[in-house]
Amino acid sequence: QVQLVESGGGLVQPGGSLRLTCAASGSIFRIYYMAWYRQAPGKQRELVAGITSSGSTNYADSVKGRFTISRDSAKNTVYLQMNSLKPEDTAVYYCKLNVAGVVGGYWGQGTQVTVSS
Repeated sequence: QVQLVESGGGLVQPGGSLRLTCAASGSIFRIYYMAWYRQAPGKQRELVAGITSSGSTNYADSVKGRFTISRDSAKNTVYLQMNSLKPEDTAVYYCKLNVAGVVGGYWGQGTQVTVSS
């Protein structure tokens, strides 16, 4: 059984920062892609940032230059450093792992990020 535990969400003022963490545990053969998605009320879930096993990253245009994704492969953990937060970043943030041999990968339970004054 694989578990993803997310942490780091909360309420922050515009311009502030948060760091999200997603730690995976259990029997994982090989993680080849780790990513953060978000879903705001009434909107579809969207990819925020992703990182491959070799360290290549990709970002949504809306967060480029403000968010940074990183990973600790030894700990099966992915991070999302979010700076210069805006009210439109308010959403539930989910981590996702694409794992060899598992169709659809694994999703975390989500963590709420609210940017408001």
